[in-house]
Amino acid sequence: MDQGELAEQIINAFDGMSAQLRSAARYVLDRPHDVALLSMREQARQAGVQPATMTRLAQHLGLDGYETVREIHAAAIRGGEIGFAGKAGVQVASQKLKGDHALATDILQSISSQVACLAESRSIGRLVETAKALTAARRVYCLGLRSSHAVAWHLHYILSLIGEKSVLLHGIGGTDGDALRSATRDDVLIAASVLPYTRFTIELVEFAAGRGVPIIAITDSEVAPLAQLADHLVIVPTSSPSFFHTMTPAFIVSEILGALVAGQAGESAVEALRRFDEQGAALNTHLNQRPPKKVL
Repeated sequence: MDQGELAEQIINAFDGMSAQLRSAARYVLDRPHDVALLSMREQARQAGVQPATMTRLAQHLGLDGYETVREIHAAAIRGGEIGFAGKAGVQVASQKLKGDHALATDILQSISSQVACLAESRSIGRLVETAKALTAARRVYCLGLRSSHAVAWHLHYILSLIGEKSVLLHGIGGTDGDALRSATRDDVLIAASVLPYTRFTIELVEFAAGRGVPIIAITDSEVAPLAQLADHLVIVPTSSPSFFHTMTPAFIVSEILGALVAGQAGESAVEALRRFDEQGAALNTHLNQRPPKKVL
């Protein structure tokens, strides 16, 4: 049995499972990499069930034990099978079984619970400390490639409204990291990257860290490549019923950090925003009122 066949078997048996087994089953479907790499006990903790539930799930599926589930997923990783295409196969099967409305509902409920996790005290503490590091830095370099680009760009845009120290690393023609040649210990590099991690992001962060530049990481695991290099770490969940990992929690983190930095900057941020408003008014950048409705 391969990973795709196991996923299809889980989906077909899902409706007949108890609530606890469903929680374990959903974890297996949504977190295939973690199933292969983490211990059964840690997986059970993240799924919100007892370790024995993971064993019962395997037995419910006709397997000897949960180690078989882990080995099937480990083999898929070794064979390069767990990627967007593999996850898409799981989504398609689930969507056919449950319908479009159920998939949309599952995605929204998943994101809602993930955002709620960001409000836990440990996460809030990390966000506050990270914001302080951003406020204290002489210059902030923002890095995010591929799906993480929007996270870095949004934070850069907010910071650009309240000052002039943000630099977005997004070069044309492969010049993404050129601006880092001016970075020092007085600056900070904030980088976003989640599984599947973008190689060039990790290489640029390694380069900056080697020069003594403090690193802030927005990533999805305590053992992610960026986490090993970070002076400040913000963990964001990314699992999704979709074939594509969710970036919503990471995007929200960028908004929170921008707001915290603005508040910490105080009057200087207010003055910068005043200049922004004046320029916007002079150039008529924004609509001041809603356009009238057309009368048919």
